[in-house]
Amino acid sequence: MHDSTEKLIVHLKALADPVRLRLLALCVRGEATVSELTRVMGQSQPRISQHLKQLCSADLLERFRDGHFVYYRVPLDSQHAAERRRLFALFPVEETQFETDFERLCKLRAEQGLPIPEQEDDAVRRLHGALIELTVSTPLGDLLDIGSGQGKILKLLGSRAQRAVGVDIDADARQIARAELLLAGIENCSLRNGDMYDLPFANGEFDTVVLDDVLGEAKRPMAAIGEASRLLKPGGRLVFLGRTNSGNAGKLGDQLTVWCRTANLRLAPPRKIPSKDPHWMLAVATPAAGKEAAA
Repeated sequence: MHDSTEKLIVHLKALADPVRLRLLALCVRGEATVSELTRVMGQSQPRISQHLKQLCSADLLERFRDGHFVYYRVPLDSQHAAERRRLFALFPVEETQFETDFERLCKLRAEQGLPIPEQEDDAVRRLHGALIELTVSTPLGDLLDIGSGQGKILKLLGSRAQRAVGVDIDADARQIARAELLLAGIENCSLRNGDMYDLPFANGEFDTVVLDDVLGEAKRPMAAIGEASRLLKPGGRLVFLGRTNSGNAGKLGDQLTVWCRTANLRLAPPRKIPSKDPHWMLAVATPAAGKEAAA
């Protein structure tokens, strides 16, 4: 048999159990811990863990550790994404148990007493509008948000990306972001613990990398920019976001120009948002001509 046929058989065998089918249907919608999945399913943790192990063995789920917790989710890699989409399309939309499980997971997240995210002011809305404009002419592709915080940029851009990953050193912020993305129904996002000076990703893995308001207080801004550049695919772009005001907007723009020139990046003119009394600066950089991709 063809390899794809063998793979389909493996997938169908893994899903030939109602609990495993429910687990996969839930993890399609977002990442969840073993404890959360155990409570949603109402079964023992050893039994749920065994089901999850079989789904991982069939490459339908992946597991990763974030602090003290182990999370499960559908893999976001693009290599077999089309195969998974065809498989998930077979899930019956009239199955109410899937929605019941999702509602239980949302309730569990609500019971954790997560803080209410800050309300967006006019400057933030303008910033988000400018970010959306960036996606019109050039697709985001695989997106990395460095300094993702509570997931605002992921919520805004995640559905426009092929896949989206947020990294942040704040475990509480990652937990809030997961809850927000789950409620927003954005299924192609994942959160990871990450140090912007040493990120756990391969060279050239992302089309778009956002440095999300992290350079202003960075001790080694050039190292952070270099690490972000390492992760860019050929033709990719870096997006810089930074809080500012009318007093320091020019200084921040000058610093960014120097950093990008040193990093062999071509920087488009930074944009102040709003143009009068700016609260944010948005800038886009691309590798300069002749720059070799990281090996």
